[in-house]
Amino acid sequence: MALPRSEETERMCALTREVKPAADLIRFVVSPDGELVPDTDARAEGRGVWISLGAKAVAEAQKKKAFARSLKAEVKVPDDLAGLTRRRLEERYLSALSLARKAGQLVTGASKVKSAIETGEVLALLTATDAAEDGRNKLLGSLKGYTMAAAEAGLNPSETPHFELLDSGQMGLALGIENVIHAALTRGGAAQAAVQRAERLARYNAN
Repeated sequence: MALPRSEETERMCALTREVKPAADLIRFVVSPDGELVPDTDARAEGRGVWISLGAKAVAEAQKKKAFARSLKAEVKVPDDLAGLTRRRLEERYLSALSLARKAGQLVTGASKVKSAIETGEVLALLTATDAAEDGRNKLLGSLKGYTMAAAEAGLNPSETPHFELLDSGQMGLALGIENVIHAALTRGGAAQAAVQRAERLARYNAN
């Protein structure tokens, strides 16, 4: 099975000139109407410009006209390219969550999430950004408890990521459920794809 482009190649950041794995960058292309747009899956046809994966890097690249310099041509750049890129990454993440739910690899609601944690099926814990502190802490405590118990049993559990990337309304809209506060991705290919989308969005927000 061929690896996606983002996992098998290296590219140079047009801002820093540093060569990195493509998974550590984000690609931009010129749309048919001549405007620069993020190509979040790095699959669009045409010449691309790569920038380190991070909102600050994208904003700096826009400020320093790195896109026009790399393309050797004038190009229309949206006023808030960093914000547009974040929204595109969010859309891809939300789409992946929806697919995971359809595949039966996502559970919602604190009680169901807690049960999934206790059975060791959770790939990632998802909490809405507007969740109450006590609810968040209870589930994180359950996750920590399971990890410690599994380690004591010699199961060598992997670290389970916790993502707080969207508010309850955004998650609910994507999943067709009103106001999702707590959710968890459970084992399976669709869930793993959603975890990868979440990690990419989290890295973009943090840098």
